[in-house]
Amino acid sequence: MRLAFMGTPDFAVPALAELVAAGHEVVAVYSQPPRPRGRGQQLQPSPVHAFARGLGLAVRTPASMKDPAEIAAFQALDLDAAVVVAYGQILKSEVLEAPRLGCFNVHASLLPRWRGAAPIQRAIMAGDRTTGVQVMRMSEGLDEGAVLLSEETPITPDDTAATLSERLSRLGAGLLPRALAAIERGGAVETPQAGEPTYAKKITSAEARIDWTRPAAEIDRHIRGLSPFPGAWFEIEGVRVKALMSCLSQGNGAPGEALDDQLKVACGDGAVRLTLVQREGKGRQSNDEFVRGFPIAAGTVVS
Repeated sequence: MRLAFMGTPDFAVPALAELVAAGHEVVAVYSQPPRPRGRGQQLQPSPVHAFARGLGLAVRTPASMKDPAEIAAFQALDLDAAVVVAYGQILKSEVLEAPRLGCFNVHASLLPRWRGAAPIQRAIMAGDRTTGVQVMRMSEGLDEGAVLLSEETPITPDDTAATLSERLSRLGAGLLPRALAAIERGGAVETPQAGEPTYAKKITSAEARIDWTRPAAEIDRHIRGLSPFPGAWFEIEGVRVKALMSCLSQGNGAPGEALDDQLKVACGDGAVRLTLVQREGKGRQSNDEFVRGFPIAAGTVVS
């Protein structure tokens, strides 16, 4: 099939690789424009951009797909279909209707649960035991289209947003060739979404702050669901610290109180031990490494 691929982060790279390996003609790859990154804040291409460039594929990085000139250029590609995986831009009807067979999205949840920007993080934070990935036909509504294929996976007690994202990325990439083959031969079964939707709104910095009055189980899920980005955080002695991994622990105390000198912290109910943390401007450290350079005595209160 003659395709365009639209994606930006690491999550989308395996999907593009599968399309190329399956022999599809990817005539254009769309990705978000290069962003300043690193200490020098130099412009860097997105992971999809860099991967596509390495394959010799044509890459386009429009600031907005609402630009009439960009819409016209997309329509002129004469596509059979377009595949969208975490692109990061809203597509107008003129774009969605341009390919002969339509536009199809790989979404990291079991719709209609967790429509929107942060389905992986929200699933972990909410305590869902199962999630999945789906190929859906795109419509103008937010993740409202009919579902073609699905695959489920359990959410384990050790999963972070990073580990679950990697797993769902692979599963989604594996579904794409099957979905496109069914679409091409006219045999795709499109199932409308059923049930009450929930929405995975974007995570804000304020929301990422740990509320130590919450039960330990909720705080543990909050930490794992936001790891590594944007990272759940707290402050101690005026220093912001990200908590990147934790585990449930025994103990009780005032919310935010350190119960030992190894980053066991009391919650509203129970306690968590922070096992991987990162101070502002520093690298990631285990709790043992952290307290060697920044001692936290039992009884210290973090906020």
